[in-house]
Amino acid sequence: MPLIPLEEIQLLHNYICQSVNDPKRIQILYALGEQPMHVTALADLLDMPQPTVSRHLALLRQRLLVTSERSGSVVVYSLTDPRILDVLDDMRRILREVLERQAGVLDSPSQS
Repeated sequence: MPLIPLEEIQLLHNYICQSVNDPKRIQILYALGEQPMHVTALADLLDMPQPTVSRHLALLRQRLLVTSERSGSVVVYSLTDPRILDVLDDMRRILREVLERQAGVLDSPSQS
């Protein structure tokens, strides 16, 4: 496999990795994967203060992971590309496997 150019890795880090480095943003992405929502609905669903949700949505929108559309007097947010949830699910599977391997190593009898 060829080396990935550093510039592309930096873009990946800036747009995706930094966007999902906060558990609240991951929760927001999963919630929006269920259905588009406005800030108040997200805040209620996730039991977060509305200003916190708004701040995270602003970053996710800036990084182009969510989009917004005005519907009457509210702004409704949705995922720009639902494949981000596939990426997060893959990461969760990797984490589970790593933790299972770690538990297996810790549970195995030590070899002297």
